[in-house]
Amino acid sequence: MPDPSSSSLSVAFIGAGGMNREHSKAFASLPGAKLAGIHSRTRGKAETLAAECGIPLVADSIAELHEATKADLLVIAVPEMSIRAVAEQAFQFPWTILMEKPPGKDLEEALHLESLAQKHGRTVYVGLNRRFLGSTEAVLDDIHSRNEPRFVRVEDQQSLETARVIGHPEEIVQRWMYANSIHLMDYLRSLCRGSVKKITPITPWRPDAPSYVLAAVEFDSGDVGLYESTWNGPGPWTVTVNTPGRRWELRPLEQAKFINAGERALNEVPQTDNDKSFKPGFRRQAEEVLKALRGVPNRAPTLASAIETMRLISTIFQVA
Repeated sequence: MPDPSSSSLSVAFIGAGGMNREHSKAFASLPGAKLAGIHSRTRGKAETLAAECGIPLVADSIAELHEATKADLLVIAVPEMSIRAVAEQAFQFPWTILMEKPPGKDLEEALHLESLAQKHGRTVYVGLNRRFLGSTEAVLDDIHSRNEPRFVRVEDQQSLETARVIGHPEEIVQRWMYANSIHLMDYLRSLCRGSVKKITPITPWRPDAPSYVLAAVEFDSGDVGLYESTWNGPGPWTVTVNTPGRRWELRPLEQAKFINAGERALNEVPQTDNDKSFKPGFRRQAEEVLKALRGVPNRAPTLASAIETMRLISTIFQVA
């Protein structure tokens, strides 16, 4: 753990795809953060990203990356099939880790990585950036200010064929609810208070004929969630939050609108500068992760929190 009073924290990266391009831009924009190095299984891609983003070192291995940078934070953004092997190597070195979601191809793998992180004494965060969209934070600020019961409705849409067309291996396609529905499912846990008390399947998942999934989720706080998912059919990603005083809608997720009780007008919340200039949610997420490294109060999503969302996925879809 770096000295909380340190004026500069170094950030290294594994993976040279689009996600680490966005992470590097976010961290580079923050005071007290410096980009230190990158490693990828394809050195040419790493060199291209390093030149584009001002990353001073390209390493040929994870061990070299640590030895050369002694980075405070390691950002891992690799394909789902590579997560386990990369994490198992990365956990051997004393840096804090930010993993892109999902933290494992399925719940079993995520639990394995959590156990391994604990064994090595590693602190791991997960990139659940939609918690940090300006729209999401506007909703959270409002509903936290009023002690009212919440009904949260999440509408998901997925296509297994699209997953195949864009090149995902069949092993990931069959676990697509972990790879992609986690974007939506996490809203239930981040917008509802307390712990999941009861899950009631209404329309169960049919892996032999994917179409619709519907489940009610009750929390011990009294908040209630409804998860709806359309598979292999059209539909928007939408989140609504209903309270007695105000109804919020995120559609698209980056845009927040609300209606007050007793009114008909739909009020639109302007998009934040962070979400205009960076991949939405990434800069605010990076700020919270740096707070965590400095040992000050923060909202950085922990591996344990991400695993609870994966448990919710596992229960609703009845998959391992």
